[in-house]
Order: sequence, then C-alpha cells, then structure tokens
Amino acid sequence: MRFEKWQALGNDYLILEEQQLSPHQVRRLCDPHFGPGADGVLVLTRPDEPGFVARLTIFNPDGSEAELSGNGAREAILYLRRAGWTDAPTFSIQTVAGEIRPTILDERTCRVDMGRARLGETGEVEGYAFQQVFIGNPQCAIHVADRGELEALDLGEIGPPIERHPRFPDRTNVSFFTELAPGRIRARIFERGVGETLSSGTGATGAAVAHVVRGGDSPVTVHLDGGELTVDVDESLHVDLTGWAVHIYRGELSEEFVNDLETT
Repeated sequence: MRFEKWQALGNDYLILEEQQLSPHQVRRLCDPHFGPGADGVLVLTRPDEPGFVARLTIFNPDGSEAELSGNGAREAILYLRRAGWTDAPTFSIQTVAGEIRPTILDERTCRVDMGRARLGETGEVEGYAFQQVFIGNPQCAIHVADRGELEALDLGEIGPPIERHPRFPDRTNVSFFTELAPGRIRARIFERGVGETLSSGTGATGAAVAHVVRGGDSPVTVHLDGGELTVDVDESLHVDLTGWAVHIYRGELSEEFVNDLETT
C-alpha cells in the first residue's frame, strides 16, 4: 500500500489512492506510534460523475469522515497535479460537501473556490458569543477582544465542551479570532475530531466570514499558528481560499503492517 505524506501550515495528511478504509484503519494510520502518523487521511478515487477529476474522501484522525478540509483539499489538489491526474490549471473535485473547484497558481500554491458560506445561528455557548458558519462543514466562530486574551485561552480546556455542546448535534469546529489590522486577523482553531490544530483552512474561513459579517475588510489574511492563509469573501459570502501545501515524502507500508491493518 503506497502513500504520500503532505502538509499545509503544519496540518499533515496521508494521501492514498483507491482505498476503502474503516475507522479503525484510519486511526491506526494516523497514530504516530503504531502507524505513519498524521492529522488525517485523504483518499482519492476515480469520480462517479462526468466533469470531475477525482473524488476526495477526508478522514479525521479519530476515524470519522470530515465533510471538507481546506488544508487537506489543497494537499489533494496539488497531489493530483503532481501525480498526473490532470494538467489543467482549473478543475473540479467531488467531495461529500459538494464540488470544489481549484485553480493552480504555482507548484505549491492554489486558490480554491469553496462555494458560498451560509450563516447559521448566533448566540452564546459556554459563556462565549458566537456566529455559526457553514462552509462545507460546521464552524463556530468566536470573536475575542484582543490578541492577549486570544493567546491566553486554553483551547484544550474550553474547546471540547463547545465542540460537543447540545446545540451542535453533529459537533462543530471552533475558531477563536481577533482583528490585528484592517484585513488581517489572528485565529486559533479547535477542530472537530482533532483538538487544537496548527491550522485549518475551513476554520480560517469560518473566522474570516464572521469577521467580514462584523464589518471587517475582505480579503482577509488569517494568521494561524502554522502560517497564513488568504480568504476572499464577497458580498454574497462566496469564498475563495488561497494557500500553499507541500509534499514531504512517499512511502510504502510493509506487508506485515498491511496484513495487520486488514485483519483488525
């Protein structure tokens, strides 16, 4: 079983072709002690509809399937181009969240048409005012007064009860953000099924949309622990996400590991 490992702003994924994986197998692959280790797994298969280059299935490290990942999508997009699935500068990919349409800008950068964000409810959860945003997956965006307060937050403590709060029956991703300057925000992300992460493309997008809804400028440069992403939000809340992703290495799982993976 061959795979490649990619990362985008410190968010690393294993990429496999034409595989069917159980939740247990995903957890084993993502475990850094008992497998290659990663923040998730991307499986690319041939599309089942015309007009698409591939179908992308995204798994969280806990084995659950994610609707969409901005970082994972960019890794898969640049992998497809590098691996020869397409030489087109713009193409379409199927996901469970619907079509995504990237444009390759260079060998390590692409812009992804994420579609139109949808606003959900506003309110208060665990003492924080929030704006719910749907951008392929559910986001709970929480504005924080200043950077000092944001950096002091213990996301490992406050993230889980928000992620699993009863008002979010499918659980939610959580982004905490504050404005640094016009068109520039700092965000920290607690990802559903993962925990605090160095970066999240959809988390950055949720924060950027909430920032624009509050009256902030677009495009928005989102400063994350792993680096920066650019999110362009228009008046209809249509979103383009621009960022980089790089190949780390390719490998092949041992026959012993694959046999164990397939029988457990």
